[in-house]
Amino acid sequence: MKEEAYQHMTYDLTLAAASALSTHNPHMTFIYVSGTGTDSSERGPIMWARVKGKTENALFKLPFKAAYMFRPGFIQPMHGIKSKTQLYRIMYSFIAPLYPLLKALAPKFVTTTEQVGQAMIKVAKQGADKKFLENQDINRLSIGK
Repeated sequence: MKEEAYQHMTYDLTLAAASALSTHNPHMTFIYVSGTGTDSSERGPIMWARVKGKTENALFKLPFKAAYMFRPGFIQPMHGIKSKTQLYRIMYSFIAPLYPLLKALAPKFVTTTEQVGQAMIKVAKQGADKKFLENQDINRLSIGK
């Protein structure tokens, strides 16, 4: 995807929705799913990381009670969830059998859709001690951890 189109999908649409929400309910907590490697400086060489960083920075300027940026890396789909992107579906079909090994060798870089959802609920209800939540934080915050 070209940067202009990616910025529209990632930044423009997110900020339009977030701005409307903050206007109607400034007491809410906003959670944005970004990604491992997001560039908060907005100056790095990787386009998607710059745009995600710009989006995160803009979200923090809105008058929400709180805003949290979830930065997961590899997310293992659970409970029959399938990506809408064909390339990701193919990638997951190859990686799925390796997930236990990935989790054992690189636990900081993997999580599941279930853990992300549980952590989001917990953060929305109780907040978190950090504004940027990486995989290890997401896994720690997931219910039952």
